[in-house]
Parts: sequence; structure tokens; C-alpha cells
Amino acid sequence: MNSPDLPGSADGAVICSAKGCRATAVWVLAWNNPKLHTPERRKTWLACEEHREHLSQFLGVRGFLKDVVTLEEWEAPASEG
Repeated sequence: MNSPDLPGSADGAVICSAKGCRATAVWVLAWNNPKLHTPERRKTWLACEEHREHLSQFLGVRGFLKDVVTLEEWEAPASEG
């Protein structure tokens, strides 16, 4: 489920994927486009509290959203491996 390559800024900060937002991300939205990706592939968007619902709805109405977890939950299995 997890991915070590989360999007973020050049300085390593983990920021929200919403356009123009520079807030710290606390949510990971895992998704894939079934027309482009295999079923097990997961792309990620990051979201702050303010944009989690909006980004989830954007992906959800397209049938792309697969999972929404906290950043802490997403990173924990990667660091345990």
C-alpha cells in the first residue's frame, strides 16, 4: 500500500497537493487511473486538513480514489520494512 516516494517540495517538506496550497500535508490520498495504471499501482496526492475532502471528492467522482490514510499511517509500514 505504501510508497517511499511521496510528492513534496524540493527541500523535503511534505506539502498539500492542492493548487496553490503550501500547508503541511497530514493525509495521503492513494489513487490510480484504471485506464492508465495496473490495479495494484498507487499514485499519491497529499492533503492538508482543509483540502482533504475536496481532493478526495475530485478523485472519487472519477473512480480513481482507492484509500485515504494519515501520513503517519502511510509512512509507518515503509520504515518498519
